[in-house]
Amino acid sequence: MMKFVVLALFVVGAYGCGLPTFPPAVTRVVGGQDVKPHSWPWQISLQYNRQGEWRHTCGGTLISHQWVLTAAHCISNSKEYRVAMGKHNLKVTEEGAVFMGTANIIVHEKWNPLFIRNDIALIKLESPVTLSDSIMAACLPAAGFILPHDAPCYVTGWGRIKTGGPIADILQQALLPVVDHATCTKPDWWGAMVKDTMVCAGGDGVVSGCNGDSGGPLNCQSTDGAWGVHGIVSFGSGLSCNFPKKPTVFTQVSSYIDWISSVSSRPSLTD
Repeated sequence: MMKFVVLALFVVGAYGCGLPTFPPAVTRVVGGQDVKPHSWPWQISLQYNRQGEWRHTCGGTLISHQWVLTAAHCISNSKEYRVAMGKHNLKVTEEGAVFMGTANIIVHEKWNPLFIRNDIALIKLESPVTLSDSIMAACLPAAGFILPHDAPCYVTGWGRIKTGGPIADILQQALLPVVDHATCTKPDWWGAMVKDTMVCAGGDGVVSGCNGDSGGPLNCQSTDGAWGVHGIVSFGSGLSCNFPKKPTVFTQVSSYIDWISSVSSRPSLTD
């Protein structure tokens, strides 16, 4: 049974966590597809300021009214960021969308870009966001929880639709069945690159995460119907976004529950 935890800091009021007003249209269809509008209301677009123009760079997950989870490799000290919430189509103005600056960005202190270790970061929004039908928080998994092989999870994001292609305007979703650690660490898969703080999903050579999906969630549903963020898009094949036996590799959120709790509860960060 898949269990979720809601840390005291992350209690999100009447909306709860992981229960969208507009449930996603999840299917076993292979390949990416446009999502049902606002069916993944915790999905955010991390955007950076380039000469006065805001551009999408990574995905992320709202986990409370003031905290966003993303990948460490998405963050650069030289850039100014904002978080776009309640978005479906990045190219149009949408009612209910919220754009908010950041009060603090905390990259894991043991983030190692060379070996891609501890690829996780927390963003504190400049003020609490008002939750709505289009802006909600995802649940967090219990510490240490391991997804079973072939669990039907979904990656979401505005990443490139194909290798070398443009990023998507409309939020995409794709079914990525989980690949267990024993399989993903085989020499002809990812081998020793994958550690036990990571989770693999996909690898059929048809669909995967791609550039621009980085930092976004691996969404998995519990038996009670709530959705949790079990992974953060970390890396994939450099040769192609859809390469056989090279599944998308995610930072395993359940390995960092204590870190998330510790960082977000520091007095200097929660004033």
